[in-house]
Amino acid sequence: MEQKFRYLLTALIASVALMQFIQVVTRYIFEIPIMGLEESMVIPTIWLYMLGAVNASRENSQIRANVLEIFIKSERGHTILALVGEVISFIISSWLTYWAWDYVKYAWRVWKESPTLYIPTFYHECSVFIGLLLITLFIAIHIIKLVNQLRTPSSFVNKVKQ
Repeated sequence: MEQKFRYLLTALIASVALMQFIQVVTRYIFEIPIMGLEESMVIPTIWLYMLGAVNASRENSQIRANVLEIFIKSERGHTILALVGEVISFIISSWLTYWAWDYVKYAWRVWKESPTLYIPTFYHECSVFIGLLLITLFIAIHIIKLVNQLRTPSSFVNKVKQ
C-alpha cells in the first residue's frame, strides 16, 4: 500500500511538472500558449496537495512546534503531550471533515464545470473531503497507538534502560 501511495504521489508531481514545462515552452519559446492547460493542471495539483497531507499524517511527520517538550523531562510526559495534541487534532479534523462533506454534497448538487474545458470540478473538489477523511483516520490510529503505549508501562521502562 505504501509503495502504491508513493507511486501515485510521484505520478501526480511528475504530471504537474510536465504540464508546467509544456506551458513554459509553448508560451515563452514558441509564443503560443495552450488554452486550458492551467485549468487542467488544477486537478493533479489539488490531489497532490491533499494526498501529500494524507501522507504526512500517515507517516506522522507533520511539522510541529512542540515547545512544551523542552520542559517535560520524562518519556511518559512526552507521550501524554503527544496524545493531547492528537486528540485536539482529531477534534479539529473531524469538524473540518464534516464541513468538507457538506461541501461535497453542495458540489454534487451544483455540478460546476471549468470555464474553458468544461471539466466537472466535482472530481477535484471532493479531494478535500477524501483527504480530510483519511487524515482523521490516521490521527485516530495514532491516538490508539499512543493510548496503547501509555497502557503498557514496560515500554517506558525499556526505553529508559536502553
